[in-house]
Amino acid sequence: VQLQASGGGLVQAGGSLRLSCAASGRTFNKYDMGWFRQAPGKEREFVATTTWRSDRLYYADYADSVKGRFTISRDNAKNTVSLQMNSLKPEDTAVYYCAARSALNPTHVNDESTYDYWGQGTLVTVSS
Repeated sequence: VQLQASGGGLVQAGGSLRLSCAASGRTFNKYDMGWFRQAPGKEREFVATTTWRSDRLYYADYADSVKGRFTISRDNAKNTVSLQMNSLKPEDTAVYYCAARSALNPTHVNDESTYDYWGQGTLVTVSS
């Protein structure tokens, strides 16, 4: 699976951005897709995921820091996953990465070590 992230940029605090991640591969619908971010001088951290579970439904999970402001969505027909970011704050400034792993992984969705495929990252800068 190859991932290509896009949509980053400079935005003022309170503004919005939409990140997209295009994936190659024929079995995109059977992958958990996640967004992680790395701020300057900090470790990479979990942002959001959409996971396919045994009931054949997709579930979204979010970091507490973005819950209520960010929304993750996926379009399996287009092999894309998006992250709508609203009410952005300066502390959201980071390089955002999309990642993928095979679905039905029993490990926690925020464990980045369990994701096998990573995009190149897209920079989001939020000015105050």
